[in-house]
Amino acid sequence: MQDISDILEDLNRSHDPYGADNYNDGRPSGEADLQALTRAWINERGTVELLPWPKDGLIERVTDCVKTQIEKVEELTGNMEPKTNFSLIIIQTEVERWKFLIRSFLRARIEKIDKHTLHYLSTPELQARLSEMEVAYATRHQQLLHQHYLSSFLGSFPQNLQNLNDTAGGISMISGPDEESGVIARGLGSKDFPGEGVIVQGSGRDADSQVEVVRGEVVVARWSDVKEFVEKGEMELV
Repeated sequence: MQDISDILEDLNRSHDPYGADNYNDGRPSGEADLQALTRAWINERGTVELLPWPKDGLIERVTDCVKTQIEKVEELTGNMEPKTNFSLIIIQTEVERWKFLIRSFLRARIEKIDKHTLHYLSTPELQARLSEMEVAYATRHQQLLHQHYLSSFLGSFPQNLQNLNDTAGGISMISGPDEESGVIARGLGSKDFPGEGVIVQGSGRDADSQVEVVRGEVVVARWSDVKEFVEKGEMELV
């Protein structure tokens, strides 16, 4: 009879979600993708502003990996061998962890889109932060919302007062996230100068100042002060 360590070793060789079988075409390893997904999830939940959609196909890769593992679970289902049943439990637990991260990441983004739909659809630069499906969702969401307002009360207003993106009088009706909200960020090091920290321009109550944040150092700052570093991968939110 095999002990637990032997079963886990066999599992790592044959059903590892991070194994080379799932990443044998030059893509980042599953371990690296899980770390990147976790960081994207924490960053997205840590700020009020919608961050750019991962451009390297991260979400698509991890989604495919989850589908692959679900297929393996289905293949193993019905096999009553104790060793296989234990392997099935391990795989199911790991799949649920990945599914939780993906769902929570997407829900955090949808919540921001729902709250400031017009803000993210107002300019091509902001719209580029959304995936194709998110753009379609946001567009349809705004159409339904506008139709609801028209039928509820906007329809009784003059035609020139029925727009939700009016900027008359120099005042915009489009609300956006508060970029001055506070965040907790950790330094990851400068990409341009390895081994060195990043220089954060802090906005204080009495005066502004520059602070160097080295790798591993945690600071409390305004989102607007660390935004560019988080998006470049030189800092992460915690």
